[in-house]
Amino acid sequence: MDIKNLSTPVFMVDLDILEFNIKEMASLCKKNNKELWPMVKTHKSTQIARMQQEAGAKGFLVGTLDEAEKLAQEGFKNIMLAYPAAGEQNVARVINTAKKSRIILSLDGMDAAKALNEAAKCHGLTLEYLIIIDSGLHRFGVLPEEAVKLASNLSVLEYLKLVGIGTHPGHVYGASSSEEVKKVADEEMTAMKQARENMERAGFRINIVATGSTPTAIYAAKDENITALRPGNYVFYDNIQMALGVVPESRCALAVLGTIISHPREDIFIIDVGSKCLGLDKGAHGISLVKGYGLIKDHPELLITDLSEEVGKIKIIGDTKVKVGDKLQVIPNHACSTANMTDYLIGHRKGEIERAIYIDIRGGSFRNPSVNDLFCLKSRI
Repeated sequence: MDIKNLSTPVFMVDLDILEFNIKEMASLCKKNNKELWPMVKTHKSTQIARMQQEAGAKGFLVGTLDEAEKLAQEGFKNIMLAYPAAGEQNVARVINTAKKSRIILSLDGMDAAKALNEAAKCHGLTLEYLIIIDSGLHRFGVLPEEAVKLASNLSVLEYLKLVGIGTHPGHVYGASSSEEVKKVADEEMTAMKQARENMERAGFRINIVATGSTPTAIYAAKDENITALRPGNYVFYDNIQMALGVVPESRCALAVLGTIISHPREDIFIIDVGSKCLGLDKGAHGISLVKGYGLIKDHPELLITDLSEEVGKIKIIGDTKVKVGDKLQVIPNHACSTANMTDYLIGHRKGEIERAIYIDIRGGSFRNPSVNDLFCLKSRI
């Protein structure tokens, strides 16, 4: 069946491009002797995770406990948490998951660490962790010069074991050129080198030096201090990655297929693709390079200027042959949020539908709510 026969809106992924992207990143890591731990939040799909594992991924980075639990349930054994886990119920979920798979925590302070240590003690576990280094995003983490102090404080927690350091240079998404992307990568590498050297001089053993963003991955892969890459967006790529000069349009695997449903004015079309498909994202950290709310493939004369929940307004900025009833593919600005808005992607090759790719790790999507979930009872563990 041809994708042109699909009812719209519908979320699609080009399987040839998806597979190429997965293999290329795995090859980059293998060539440079780096472990690959992809960020699952991009696709939230155990099918895609399996493809990444088969291509050589060592483990996975997760942004939510739902992601960690689902991966463990499906038999994936190496899982890193991107953020600290805190709160009695969340700590309980970490402990449960750690009984099934290797869990590597990420910590940037004592409060969450103490709760995790106490829970690990109660269940006879030792949990590994990375110290989060702030390499410029100024969100989580400690500055490189503060890493030794935090490591010293954490060392008194006998059921937690330091295995390394990690960072996310998310401020790269505020870059306005490829030169600025390289500058962020340099800051990222410098911060991690400084933190590692400081900690090793203080007697701490650092086995893992992990970093991750898709735009800076090519630079991190070649840095001798980095041991693990944790990019996420690379499986799909998107309009933001194109704007940053990371990839051309031909490397974007994810698109939303929509239909032109109205031509209310000479310079306006309305498409049945709105914010519930594309989001209202123009870059999480201030990117100014993206125009509109997605890129319409093969139609530079059309610009998505406004979104309602279910429809989008397209400004006609050049000669066009598009008419009401025509179907258009829209590459989202931010593929990670778009993929999270559907239960499945239609996988196709050269426009011929092959199979569904299920987005089965969205929050709460793989289990029915129970009394324990709703009321957060201690009986979870």
